[in-house]
Amino acid sequence: MAVSHISLPRSTTRRSALAAVLPEHGADAIVVSDLVNVRYLSGFTGSNGSVLVWSGDDRDRDRIATDGRYTEQVAAQSPGLDAIIARDTLAALLAAAAGRSGSPRVAFEAAAVTVAQFHDLTAADRLGTITLVPVRGLVEHLRESKDDAEVAAVEQACAIADQALEALIERGAVRPGRTEREVARELEWEMYARGASAIAFETIVAAGPNSAIPHHRPTGAVLESGDLVKMDFGAVYDGYHSDMTRTFVLGEPQDWQREIHGVVQTAQEAGRAALAAGARAREVDAAAREIIDGAGYGEYYVHGLGHGVGLQIHEAPPIGSAATGTLLDGATVTVEPGIYLPGRGGVRIEDTLVVTGSGARSLTHAPRALRIL
Repeated sequence: MAVSHISLPRSTTRRSALAAVLPEHGADAIVVSDLVNVRYLSGFTGSNGSVLVWSGDDRDRDRIATDGRYTEQVAAQSPGLDAIIARDTLAALLAAAAGRSGSPRVAFEAAAVTVAQFHDLTAADRLGTITLVPVRGLVEHLRESKDDAEVAAVEQACAIADQALEALIERGAVRPGRTEREVARELEWEMYARGASAIAFETIVAAGPNSAIPHHRPTGAVLESGDLVKMDFGAVYDGYHSDMTRTFVLGEPQDWQREIHGVVQTAQEAGRAALAAGARAREVDAAAREIIDGAGYGEYYVHGLGHGVGLQIHEAPPIGSAATGTLLDGATVTVEPGIYLPGRGGVRIEDTLVVTGSGARSLTHAPRALRIL
């Protein structure tokens, strides 16, 4: 049984923070069914679960529901919550809410509840006097600002990835004659050997022309002398993710390779420097994008500057030209500009950083300058 390291006081505080915003959305309670958010609010890591949180300060009214497979696990991971054992956790918690006096307005996560689930709940006349209120992003917004323990978990995931990459390079495993897939799998096992509980996402190793594909999946393509090799990877530690990209060259780099790597490195430095609590996300993106645009490569920079990282590899806040929010103190985010020249090659440099009131601190530390392997 995998026991979460999220402590009871942290879970209670998080549910209280969620409860405090419910009146703003016209809700007396909320049923949370997205499993990542369930973990955040309760510590529970099973594959079936929902949490009921009531507005107000009395957390003794909150409940968790899961099925019989997890009776012991939920008791161990969520000791501060009374558990309801039922296969249909969403229906069970709504039934519990319906049992309270009055006509409660109960919010639900519109992005997590399927059309079929919503139809079943409403068609079966299970709601009684409950009014359902769809909401979006309430827990995700709370998750944007990490506490010290969360930052420490992300930082450990980053350290695992840093160490794994250096081990791979030191023994010459990234070299001509090997395949993208061989390098990717070996890097993943290096992360497991250093304490990763999982890889953060499918590792990207993209060589030669494949490096111009932003999210290339490793193949049997053979690394060759003169190739740019782009490696995007991360580890998971205690449920928290890391994300880092480095681009290398095998042998003496050509002038165009040095040029685009230099532009991307300068852009990444500008993006990193623009990070601070209160900064507008789109302005952080613009700080890096202006460098690439000014160098004449704007059409080859095809994605946003970054994203939040935590219990998910991609979470709030987005950092891009269309982003509308501002960065919060304690947010852990990526900065990852890139230039991708179709048929030739591409460069991306990415770090995971934690935002502070005075700027940002990098949690990934592998050298960012062009490395010749």
